[in-house]
Amino acid sequence: MNGKQKILPYIAATVSSTIFGLSFLFSKMALKVAGPLSLVALRFLLAFIIMTILVLFRVIKVDYRNKPIGQLVLLGLAEPVIYFIFETYGVKNISSSMAGLMLALIPIVVTIMGSYFLKEVPSLKRTSFIVLSVSGVALIGVMGSSGGSGNSPIGILFLLGAVTCAGAYSIISRKTSVHFKPVEITYFMMFFAAFCFNIMAAIQLLAEGKINEYFSPLKSSTFVISILYLGILSSIVAYFLTNFTLSKIQASRSSVFSNLSTIVSIIAGVIILKESFHLYHLVGSVLILTGVWGTNKFK
Repeated sequence: MNGKQKILPYIAATVSSTIFGLSFLFSKMALKVAGPLSLVALRFLLAFIIMTILVLFRVIKVDYRNKPIGQLVLLGLAEPVIYFIFETYGVKNISSSMAGLMLALIPIVVTIMGSYFLKEVPSLKRTSFIVLSVSGVALIGVMGSSGGSGNSPIGILFLLGAVTCAGAYSIISRKTSVHFKPVEITYFMMFFAAFCFNIMAAIQLLAEGKINEYFSPLKSSTFVISILYLGILSSIVAYFLTNFTLSKIQASRSSVFSNLSTIVSIIAGVIILKESFHLYHLVGSVLILTGVWGTNKFK
């Protein structure tokens, strides 16, 4: 690869982490109007519709003929489907500090799974930088906790499931990149997530006798703005960039960029929500940035 090709995956990883970091704000806004299941159902439905239009008008090209679709089904199950379910109900049942700490373990899980399934064994130096980056997220999560809510065993189990699914997604995406282009992987993910989440949302609303309210959240301009961000940027663009990154560099090097989302969330909270900024935010951010730099600097 030439210089430009070498740097593109890192630019893609940084942009996707920035998008994911801002998605928290928009999710928070949307959840004031709709429930978690309705939010993800409409989010991925919008993403699938937009990508389908792009396919029909040949803006993007996909071809699944004579390719191992089963790998994509496993990928879609791991993330977004099962991951989002586990994360949503896990965060609901444990404290924010514990949630942040457990989700920060994703790069470590990816490194372990990548070593076993992909034979991508990182050096001791690179591993130490991964741990350094995770410690930065853990510091911010623990210090930022109000300490008011408890941690139920079921919540911890759900988040362990989410972390495992995120690790599986990184491994499967890297494996499928041999057969599929990043845009093909992303398009199938949007289809599969839209299909699964809309069935689940319909069942929930039917059970509650509110099926006629399926699209009622779209009456809110706040929800529409949020769903546009979450459906277009946080689903289509961010997942495409992540799949592109995983097709070019090792899973452990790619996954550590996810910790940059924590820094983006802090900056967005300070600027947009006028939240306070503390010394531990600065120290944690330095640890994260140093960890990301070191992980991708040393071979």
